[in-house]
Amino acid sequence: MDERFLLVIEDSDEDFEAVLWALRRLGRDVRLERCTDGDQAMQRLHLDGEPCPGLILLDLNLPGTDGREVLAHLKRDPVLHVLPVLVMSTSSSDDDVRACYDAGANGYLVKPVDFAQFTHQIRVMCEFWLDTAQLPVPLRPGQQ
Repeated sequence: MDERFLLVIEDSDEDFEAVLWALRRLGRDVRLERCTDGDQAMQRLHLDGEPCPGLILLDLNLPGTDGREVLAHLKRDPVLHVLPVLVMSTSSSDDDVRACYDAGANGYLVKPVDFAQFTHQIRVMCEFWLDTAQLPVPLRPGQQ
């Protein structure tokens, strides 16, 4: 069985529920984990013995350690830097988009207001990142 799963780092219950609803509407049986802030996400990603996600969907505006800091940390980490990170934000600011790509984001999605468009984004995201892309498995220290 494929171990790849989706880690959603999102503090908004409404936005997380939208992801769940879109996945259900698409008939996708995707394993999900959720972290509601950046500190919780970094703790989860550093747990020994736990599998790494196949994809991280990251909100920028998180309480505590924000999404920008989480992204920078992940892309500097010698183990976790290979994980694909898609930023999903309400901001369409070119400065935010550029800063995220400069920090190593693999993609940047603007949260659409229209649910049909949001569902389309989730479908395309899953088809590429979870079904199609060949990704390296992060090796924790001591793994071969």
